[in-house]
Amino acid sequence: MRRKPLTARTADRYELYERTVQDPDAECDLIEQVWDELKGRTPRSLREDFCGTAVTAIAWVRRRPRNRAIAIDLSPEVLAIAEERVRKRLRPAARRRIQLVRGDVLKIRTRPVDTIAASNFSYFTFKTRPLLRRYFRACHRALARGGMLLLDAYGGSDAWREIREPRKEKGFTYVWDQHHVNPVTAHVTNHIHFRFPDGSRLRQAFTYDWRLWTLPELRELLDEAGFRKVTVYWEGTDRKGEGNGVFSPTERGEACEGWIAYLAAEK
Repeated sequence: MRRKPLTARTADRYELYERTVQDPDAECDLIEQVWDELKGRTPRSLREDFCGTAVTAIAWVRRRPRNRAIAIDLSPEVLAIAEERVRKRLRPAARRRIQLVRGDVLKIRTRPVDTIAASNFSYFTFKTRPLLRRYFRACHRALARGGMLLLDAYGGSDAWREIREPRKEKGFTYVWDQHHVNPVTAHVTNHIHFRFPDGSRLRQAFTYDWRLWTLPELRELLDEAGFRKVTVYWEGTDRKGEGNGVFSPTERGEACEGWIAYLAAEK
């Protein structure tokens, strides 16, 4: 039976976000790649900060029978959805290996883990050096000995422009809206909108009030927070010059319009 076309009234904004922004299996692949290249072993425990619907933590638990995950978010609404995802996507035995926690990542105390992941630029919500350093120090304390904090970051000349970038998806259009950029403070306001074939729209389905941090700033703050080594993983490009999803350690990036990188900070 054919599914009815999506509309603004019938669409689930969290499901749309998962389909357009997140790739939990690729995220887990990268975690294992980085650990193999930097540590020569496979991690078992993951803490997903700012977890949203916890799809990365769920994918991590599904990956290996010994994997465990903690997923943390402040929003009771989104954690309720994450709990539903856990029930639907994990078998009972696997559910016992994932913990959903409502809490502030600046204050929360959890059992030590191998990896903490803060993805989709979520930690950009901390807009001052003291506050972001405080978060990094909290992560350092929460990691097991030899653990690793994995962060993503974005930049490039287009990151400083007030632009909209639509992208066609199956059954709807995703729109990334860099609505406001203040180069004096590096504060940015970004929205995600969704458009549907019937002309209806989900305007500002998600809104982000961030500071656009640079890689040198992040590396300095991670160093100040006590991490002994920070490696930048830069995304490669395909023949068209677009990002290919393959990340490699480097000390030299490209001065391009848009880039995505990861930082692997070792305790």
